[in-house]
Amino acid sequence: MSRRERQRRRRRNKGGPARPLFLAIGVLTTFAALAVLGAVGWVVSVANSGPTLDTIKPQDQGAASVIYAADGSRLGFISSDVLRTPVTGGQIPQVVRDATVAIEDRRFFEHKGVDFEGVVRAAVKNLESKDDVQGGSTLTMQLIRNLYTKDTVRTGVEGYKRKIREAKLAEELENNHPGQRGKRWILDSYLNNVPYGTVGGKTAVGIQAAARIFYDKPAEKLTLAQAALLAGLPQAPSLYNPFLSASKAKARRDDVLRRMADQGYITQAQAAKAIQAPLGVKPNGYYSKKRESYFYDYVKQQLVDEYGAKRVQAGGMHIYTTLDLKMQSAARKALDDALAGTDKSGAIVSVDPRNGDIKAMASTARYGQFKFNLAAQGGYAAGSTFKVMVLMTALRKGVDPDSTTYTSMPLKFDDPKYGPIDVHTYAGTYLGRANLVKATLASDNSIYQQLDLDVGPDNVTQTAKDMGIKSPMESVPAEGLGGLKHGVSPLEMANAYATIASNGWRNKVSAVRKVCFPTKLGGFDCKLDKAHRHRAFEDGVTAEATKILKANVEGGTGTKAQFGCPAAGKTGTVDDFTDAWFVGYTPRLATSVWVGHATDRRTLGPGAAGGEVAAPIWGAYMKTAHGKYCGDFSKPKHAFVSTPFFGKYAKTGVQDNKVDPSEYQTDTSGAKDLETGKAKDGNGTGNGSQQYPSDQYASPPQGEPNTQTAPSTGAGTGTGNGNGTGATGTGNGTATPTPDTGAGGGTGAPPP
Repeated sequence: MSRRERQRRRRRNKGGPARPLFLAIGVLTTFAALAVLGAVGWVVSVANSGPTLDTIKPQDQGAASVIYAADGSRLGFISSDVLRTPVTGGQIPQVVRDATVAIEDRRFFEHKGVDFEGVVRAAVKNLESKDDVQGGSTLTMQLIRNLYTKDTVRTGVEGYKRKIREAKLAEELENNHPGQRGKRWILDSYLNNVPYGTVGGKTAVGIQAAARIFYDKPAEKLTLAQAALLAGLPQAPSLYNPFLSASKAKARRDDVLRRMADQGYITQAQAAKAIQAPLGVKPNGYYSKKRESYFYDYVKQQLVDEYGAKRVQAGGMHIYTTLDLKMQSAARKALDDALAGTDKSGAIVSVDPRNGDIKAMASTARYGQFKFNLAAQGGYAAGSTFKVMVLMTALRKGVDPDSTTYTSMPLKFDDPKYGPIDVHTYAGTYLGRANLVKATLASDNSIYQQLDLDVGPDNVTQTAKDMGIKSPMESVPAEGLGGLKHGVSPLEMANAYATIASNGWRNKVSAVRKVCFPTKLGGFDCKLDKAHRHRAFEDGVTAEATKILKANVEGGTGTKAQFGCPAAGKTGTVDDFTDAWFVGYTPRLATSVWVGHATDRRTLGPGAAGGEVAAPIWGAYMKTAHGKYCGDFSKPKHAFVSTPFFGKYAKTGVQDNKVDPSEYQTDTSGAKDLETGKAKDGNGTGNGSQQYPSDQYASPPQGEPNTQTAPSTGAGTGTGNGNGTGATGTGNGTATPTPDTGAGGGTGAPPP
């Protein structure tokens, strides 16, 4: 072997200078391959560790609940931290879709849920900015995050894991919604569920809420420039919020417009024109504005009572109420026509006797003027409107209102059970011997106080509750004349009289007719509010009461409530004319009218009785509110069965009364209205004389009704001054004059 050959072999055995390089490359390639395989294995492992789409459900995104009037017009939204109003695809303009795809996911219609080109592009940017896992998410992946996972981790290993799982679920979602229809569904779902920013502590979720919050218009009316601004918000809602930084918001909007032009969605000329447009954002109260705010609050409280505060706060409900806006408008007009320019307050409430629906709830108060709703939460002495509770107590016992008579006279005596009684009429005149019908039409305090004592104040309390009164009562004689310590609301009184109008059915009042809850499929599941009714009185009893109260409107203290259709009702006036009432009904509508001062017991002025102040308002309102129906009351299915009744005070004629008959005047002609003291027009109701022979009855006296011993009222010995009709307090306590009772803390009786 030659020397040259030996050298060549040695060089070949050593590999030459390139051998180490090739060896290094081989080793690195091997390690890279192993690293890639390891990375792929890790990605697969992470992907498999997450849930599959069929094992998870879309999470409730929340939505603003909407309250509607009976005609379907919106009263307001129930506020929550999330403002969201989902809309159908037909309500989303194409320009919004185009702008969103152009800025968020330009290859949306090409990829299958994961845009690998976008991932690489985002990775390069992340390396350049030394940031972590920014960008690269497709619209489908963002929808997965917003609708299913709610995972917001963006940095570190957990951020990478989140993206991997989102990518897997996004691919599954695209497979479940294939083709162009599937892409449209995914895009519209994204637009209904992505957050667009927070304004005033409320986050606008979905394009409809964003359009309302920033432009005070529905999404379907957005212009190109407006759509571009909104499309640019989801990536960084706080940074690009136009209310916080107009310059950054404009720069972002203009970027969206340029990208739309570059990608062929609009022309360069359209982009240039839109770039010149001002931002045009408009702060507004769309989601916070309310109509009929007091009624709105009442409805919201009913919802909380029924479904709980947490469910109501979650939102998404559509609430259809009973409020008739035409009646509401008529109520406001009647109050304004009578009370505008005065310091007087007033309220009107109407209830449908057939089901308890609240048809109107109006007052003179501006929302926020008072901390309570005058119509539903105000507590006022009821005056003689509460005599109807005494009358109903007597009628349900079978007392014959025609043959049962009492002596109308000043009362000043000691009742063995309730103590001192001191009752007068405001007019200072008395009917003499009169039956219950005439006593009702004249609103005679004396007769009704005696009747109350005979049927039992505790039984009157029970009757009031059976009619629908919920306010506390103390079962004392003054309450039969309206001397209520805690008072009643116009809503309570309207529903109480509605029990008579409904032929004895007591309804649970309701302001809600139907509540619709969102379903997972995007529709609504509606729950109708059924009437809650209870048979409280026989229809023969209520028909007898209606006959008397109808006569009261036709020729008693309620004549100024007439409006041309059959109606029944009762006036009420409180001590020193501080409150005036008229509560009445037709076969289809029960309405209460209250006039007074909202926060104190100042007088309304001389002669401001219920028949003079409240009754005309009632008539003016009902002339419109009654609608087309003007029918009469129906006849009862069961006849009223009664017998002559003579209780203790009818039998004795109050023989222990301390008032000398010669000291007062008896109106034998009935020419005066005992409530106002004014002369009547037309025929009087009195037929009494100043002699009251206790032995002259139509039939032998009956025994006293069974009554339970009333508890002490703590009313002491204070002397009432209720419009000259106050009665002395009863019980063992010390009397304290209270403005609510028109009495010295006890049985002081307000005027009729």
